Amino acid sequence: MMFSEYQQGAARTAVYPGRGEGNWVYPALGLAGESGEICEKIKKCLRDDGGKMTDERRALLAKELGDVLWYIATLCSELGLSMDDVAAANLAKLAARKDAGTLHGSGDLR
Repeated sequence: MMFSEYQQGAARTAVYPGRGEGNWVYPALGLAGESGEICEKIKKCLRDDGGKMTDERRALLAKELGDVLWYIATLCSELGLSMDDVAAANLAKLAARKDAGTLHGSGDLR
């Protein structure tokens, strides 16, 4: 599946106040919440399973990652961005950092 297909599908299931009117706050907050759920599941993997990833926990993480993807798609849509363009620009940025030897650093403008 292409990101553009996913983004269109996510838009068909997006129901929240101000949807399609530039309401980027709702999906941004949802993204933060779902990311937190992923961190919680990984924390519990460390605490309860000694860091061993069980099949059950992996399946739960896959569902949460799907939710993160949905919020990324809706956030991109609210901002007028294409997920395909965002993904391509990110890979290009990382490749340039790798080529420049600055992949391991800090700051946005490396």
